[in-house]
Amino acid sequence: MSDRTAPDDGKAGEATAARGGVDPRLLEILVCPITKGPLDFDARAQELISRQAGLAYPIRDGIPIMLPDEARRIDE
Repeated sequence: MSDRTAPDDGKAGEATAARGGVDPRLLEILVCPITKGPLDFDARAQELISRQAGLAYPIRDGIPIMLPDEARRIDE
């Protein structure tokens, strides 16, 4: 069995974005712009959650809006 994977043609990310989701590869590299900490993806609310900052960043048309002024304050 080979460890090689098929070449990435970028279409998987395009299909995910077309369905209103976020490309999983993008989620792997995004961090909170304030804390530089990890983000949790809330698929139901279409938000990226920074538990450290207490903020939820919206995702619009598959694009994370990583501006603190656009984030919603979360109360845990």
